Amino acid sequence: MKVIPMADWARFFRTLAALDDRAAAELQAFISRRGGLEAVDRDTLIAYAHGLATKYGEGAAALAAEMYDAMAAASGAAVPAAVPAATATYAETAAAINGTIRGMDPELVCGAVGRLVKMAGVDTTMQNALRDGAEWAWIPQGDTCAYCLMMAGRGWQRASKKSIKNGHAEHIHANCDCTYAVRFDKDTSVEGYDPAAYAEAFDQAEGETWREKLNALRRADYAENRDEINAQKRAAYARRQEREEP
Repeated sequence: MKVIPMADWARFFRTLAALDDRAAAELQAFISRRGGLEAVDRDTLIAYAHGLATKYGEGAAALAAEMYDAMAAASGAAVPAAVPAATATYAETAAAINGTIRGMDPELVCGAVGRLVKMAGVDTTMQNALRDGAEWAWIPQGDTCAYCLMMAGRGWQRASKKSIKNGHAEHIHANCDCTYAVRFDKDTSVEGYDPAAYAEAFDQAEGETWREKLNALRRADYAENRDEINAQKRAAYARRQEREEP
């Protein structure tokens, strides 16, 4: 069994996460300079966000292409060089901003832009895997949410059009360092990736259907982190109240 060292993946995770975070931080700084979300013209905000999604999305796509090529070379796979995926369109950026701005919480808006950056990297991995008939697996990193646990438990799967919806890889959310790995033969895996263990943890959750189990895990996660989650909600509410005061 050929094993891809977790250290290599950790570097990839950290660099990709840094691009996500940088885009979110720059948008946050822009919003602050303009006096907060309520003071920023919506079209101006979307245009600035699109510029960030393009700039850092190109970096994420290039990074993913580099990692893809390195994995192909390590496996001895005779495949063409990876092609970086397209970054988020203006319409996709507008949808992300409009979908998160209702609560007037800058963290949610900025997180949406970070998600668009990550999407460019993940799309690169998935689109090239589909082109080359490679297999993919969802590799957890850091704190793993219930949905990521379920995805990780599915193990290695052949890339298919079902895993790419409207040109994009599915299940890309903000504040998540998990991402796809690819392999070109069944004798390769990522160090520490144990899909059977993830699947067992998911299967042991309460419920009969996968949705019931998913919700049970989410409830358990909330119960374990209730104080931290509620503190975050109170802080977000306080920020909204401050903005609404005359």
